[in-house]
Amino acid sequence: MSTIIYPAPIFGPIHSRRLGVSLGINLLPADGKFCTFDCIYCECGYNKDFRPKQKVQTREAVREALEKRLADMKENGPSPDVLTFAGNGEPTANPYFPEIIDDTLALRDKYFPNAKVSVLSNSTFIHNPKVFAALNKVDNNILKLDTVDPDYIQTVDRPTGNYQVKNIIEGLKAFNGNLIIQTIFLKGTTDEGKDVDNTTDKYVLPWLEAVKQIRPRQVMVYTIDRETPDQKLQKATHEELDRIVQLVKEAGIDASASY
Repeated sequence: MSTIIYPAPIFGPIHSRRLGVSLGINLLPADGKFCTFDCIYCECGYNKDFRPKQKVQTREAVREALEKRLADMKENGPSPDVLTFAGNGEPTANPYFPEIIDDTLALRDKYFPNAKVSVLSNSTFIHNPKVFAALNKVDNNILKLDTVDPDYIQTVDRPTGNYQVKNIIEGLKAFNGNLIIQTIFLKGTTDEGKDVDNTTDKYVLPWLEAVKQIRPRQVMVYTIDRETPDQKLQKATHEELDRIVQLVKEAGIDASASY
């Protein structure tokens, strides 16, 4: 399969389906994947296949590279809509993440004050007080909740450590609405033949109840867009995503779909 291993610490800009012109910030090693999930749909491949030899990015390296790139974009374009923490795994796993957020906000204000700062996170570090505080500072605190079904989580998201979805939901509620929930919906089977369709009421309705408890300011639902490590996964349809969006909106929460 083809996989995407992102340069570090800065990549792009790229056009994001959800966020617009996005300058990427990868806080993880440039030569492999470093993540607390090992999702069967991850465009970066499986953790075991891309073990990095380099270290995570330092605060100084990120700040210097980001300022250099923003200064160039200020002079030559394009103007970013968003500065997005993403890349080769879980950005909040970087031990310098809180300080890097402060540096990024300052540089954003200096060069492109209208740009948003976004973090794409799998939520596994939200109970760390410093990470929690840093996420509360950004414009788009985008946190993953693919399902509330523990078996599905182990099959599809495959956490590498102790992951209790009830604790994650409580942590998400603690943001008091200052977050965006991001959920992938897909169909098909694993390579071993296990069904992974989470578009049915069996999965959607319990997830929706959790979303109602969390009360995020927005929900982003999406489906696979690139080649995946498991080869038998399939995209959710437009109609399935639209149905889920409508259910969220009926609960009084803003929602959007990326197909």
